[in-house]
Amino acid sequence: MFKTVVVIPNWNGLDTIAACIDSLQKQSIKAHIIVVDNGSVDSSVKFIESNYPEIELIKHEYNKGFTGGVNAGFKRAIELRANYVAAFNNDAVADKNWLKNLADYLDGSQKVGIAASKILSANGDYIDSTGDYYTNWGLSYPRGRGESDINKYDELTDIFSASGGASLYRVSALQEIGLFDDDFFAYYEDVDLSFRAQLAGWKIAFIPKSIVYHKIGATSSKIKGFTTYQTVKNLPILFFKNVPTRYLFKIGIRLALTQILFVLRAISRGQIWAVTKGVFKSVFIVLIKVPKKRHSIQSNKKVSDEYIWKMIVHDLPPNAKALRKLRSKWWKLVRK
Repeated sequence: MFKTVVVIPNWNGLDTIAACIDSLQKQSIKAHIIVVDNGSVDSSVKFIESNYPEIELIKHEYNKGFTGGVNAGFKRAIELRANYVAAFNNDAVADKNWLKNLADYLDGSQKVGIAASKILSANGDYIDSTGDYYTNWGLSYPRGRGESDINKYDELTDIFSASGGASLYRVSALQEIGLFDDDFFAYYEDVDLSFRAQLAGWKIAFIPKSIVYHKIGATSSKIKGFTTYQTVKNLPILFFKNVPTRYLFKIGIRLALTQILFVLRAISRGQIWAVTKGVFKSVFIVLIKVPKKRHSIQSNKKVSDEYIWKMIVHDLPPNAKALRKLRSKWWKLVRK
């Protein structure tokens, strides 16, 4: 039995995986490390087998995405009867006390299901994430992303969502709410899992002393149109699965507007195929798969709708500049 397991999903991460594993092996508390390879073709597997024979390696024949990679490791952690399991990006490096700070907090806070880290840029000069927000526009965004004051979010606090890139999950919570949803593949799957945790009554905490350095976009940038496709596909799935019924219209009307504008902007940039594929895949999943999942999630809800409404941000994400301009013009017209 291992108290803590760390799962690293890997896809063609030969240039970053060594630094990632080295940082985890130098942690101040010992953990069982699992690398789940998603069909890499860049010699990642041979490199790990040759240089880290002590690491448990799970090999997939093809890319199952962040969700498929992490879920395989999570299932293995459950088999090993671990108390906690972390997801950790293959392009990230952890401070030596990263894991200890997270595990110590979960040890002393039984109502907390997920502990999130302070994730900084690779060189530590700006914030990548201090947890994620969900907004009444149906959009999610990382708290503090791009801000240069890395000490701004130094209070230990409850947050809405933890980043899947470097967070520690209580295994008993995962056994209750389920693992990452494979329909997401990548992007917003961590917000979906956190949303389900919130609805089930689990708290999510941000631990500022738990620090990680992340080479942002090192994996997703390798696939053209990947971000556009996943965003168009996944935001409606996140919304329809988790938002309480009484807020479906309030949030849904805003999300519909943002999706239309995002699609038009992507088309203007020549990403027609990514957008088209994303829209059709999203519609299929929402109509065919989501109703059953939504029923299960909402029928097992343990918190009030008002609690969720208070936890979400009632504003647009800071980087939604086009939407902010449009909203400003709308209010000017209304007030005339």
